[in-house]
Amino acid sequence: MQLTTFTDYSLRALIFLASLPPETLTNITEVTNTYQVSRHHMVKVINRLGQLGYVETLRGKNGGIRLGMSPEQVFIGDVVRAIEPLELVDCRESSCHITSACRLKGVLANAREAFLQELDQHSLASLIGDNATLYTLLLSPQRAS
Repeated sequence: MQLTTFTDYSLRALIFLASLPPETLTNITEVTNTYQVSRHHMVKVINRLGQLGYVETLRGKNGGIRLGMSPEQVFIGDVVRAIEPLELVDCRESSCHITSACRLKGVLANAREAFLQELDQHSLASLIGDNATLYTLLLSPQRAS
């Protein structure tokens, strides 16, 4: 299974925000510079994460973005379910004439569930905790900009 770029950027943004000290504000430019990704795309990502409550956005002169909940509360499976279109194949009868007899859709549904169950076991906290190398790569002033 391959995640969309949107989901990839969403997870990366959350990892970055979770790696900051609690309540620390940053901005979209800092996130895009850290990962060297499209600012335009990241604006859409942060907007969606804000709608879902994963990111808190504060407007104004002293505004910015920060994680909207504790890293222990953000489970990767939940994020992927909220963002990723999880239909692996189009099983509508208008798209496939064997749908009524097809067993593949059940196999793929089981595989998708196994994938999500694995992601459900991991929170942002488990991804960033005790990971000095990650902190160095994300928060080092020498990182690529």
